Amino acid sequence: MAEKRKIRMLALVLAIICISIAGCRKQKPAEDPQDNQGTPSTENSLIGGNDNERPGAPSGVPVVNGGSTTDPFEPIEPAIARIQVLLETSKGNILLELDAKEAPVTVTNFVRYVNEGFYDGTIFHRVVPGRVIQGGGHLPDMTAKPAHSPILNEASNGLKNTKGTIAMFRTVLPHTATSQFFINQDDNPTYNYGSAQSPDGYAVFGKVIKGMDVVDALASVPTIVRNGEKTFPRQPVVLKKARIVPVG
Repeated sequence: MAEKRKIRMLALVLAIICISIAGCRKQKPAEDPQDNQGTPSTENSLIGGNDNERPGAPSGVPVVNGGSTTDPFEPIEPAIARIQVLLETSKGNILLELDAKEAPVTVTNFVRYVNEGFYDGTIFHRVVPGRVIQGGGHLPDMTAKPAHSPILNEASNGLKNTKGTIAMFRTVLPHTATSQFFINQDDNPTYNYGSAQSPDGYAVFGKVIKGMDVVDALASVPTIVRNGEKTFPRQPVVLKKARIVPVG
């Protein structure tokens, strides 16, 4: 009897171990999206080098429910068309109006980071005068903040990368945007969906409605070379706080 009891106990333990292993396999996380986003460089930056040299962006990243690739969320209702976010920077304030009607997934993602306080204390780590200012992923010492999973690229929503618009940064793969964003200091048609340089486009999800002078001032700060590009601000330009504000 004792021997049979030992056998039954051993079988039970083995069954529990098998179930645990199966559960772990199901819950295995995707690769850290920060590995895709990386630091500003000719390879991973929005506009490293010549626009004409930028490779086409191949598809292939799986998307779940039109939201995140690994932890899907419910997009903001399109009816909530106007959401305003204030970016308090070390150069002054920038007021954004987000377009949840045309970019519900992207706006939901951005608002999630804002509500979590993710952007507070980050820097604009890349500025290209006459083109863009880019931030939303690094601390002043260039430590990359761990971000949520990548989201669906909504660049085909009809919104264009015109002066004053805000769009998501991504790698050469279309569905790799996480937390980083850029503000267009001028019209940048080469970043639009369907363009020869960037056929998959960069998803625009809002615009600057106040503080474009701050964007211009930020874009004109002295820069130093980092990773082969003279686009890194010599003195940190800090995004001190991002918060949702009542629509005026």
